[in-house]
Amino acid sequence: MAASEIRQPQDPELRGFSDNSEDVDFQSISSAAGLEGTGVPLNTPWTFWLDRSIPNSTAAQVEANLQKIYTVSTVESFWAVYNNIPDVDRLAYRFSYHLMRNKIKPMWEDPSNASGGDWKFKVPKDQTGKAWKELLLATIGERFSSCISPDDEICGVSVSIRNLDVDIIQVWNRKAGLNDMEINKVIDMVKEILQGIEIKTHFYKSHQQHHAFEHGQRL
Repeated sequence: MAASEIRQPQDPELRGFSDNSEDVDFQSISSAAGLEGTGVPLNTPWTFWLDRSIPNSTAAQVEANLQKIYTVSTVESFWAVYNNIPDVDRLAYRFSYHLMRNKIKPMWEDPSNASGGDWKFKVPKDQTGKAWKELLLATIGERFSSCISPDDEICGVSVSIRNLDVDIIQVWNRKAGLNDMEINKVIDMVKEILQGIEIKTHFYKSHQQHHAFEHGQRL
């Protein structure tokens, strides 16, 4: 299978949308392949993923539950995918979209993530869609490169649907062990990116601090 090839979910329970996946225009997404050679190149390829967070799942179960959507390498193919998958406000409870650099999987245990961490931000549910779009554009535009150290890297971003009045957005980085100034630089950048959107809470945590890391279970 080509790195960019679309894979349609077979299990209806894994499709993750409020009705069904027929609204995903797989043909239009697949046509993005024709935009890869002629469009404006991104700094690196980025892969869209879909998954569902299941309590008490192991790392192996988390990986099995991941659904790759498409890998984009140009601005045009990014928009071809973004415009032909359901809006984030149609994702079901506990489902997430991810945009990860290259072939990195949105898992703590992925080799590119294992020594890193992530910033989590809670945003009002009625502003999740706008927050996610702005975060995506900032990510593929490499805006975070100005606020991380030269030996660090942003691995990806995520949006996760919760059943209260807030949803969660995340920014993943490759190297944890940050000091307060380094942590706050990314927080300030996210606030700048999401101007006009209320951020309820935010914090940074290394992946290895999670009790479930590697051999444990998700909560």
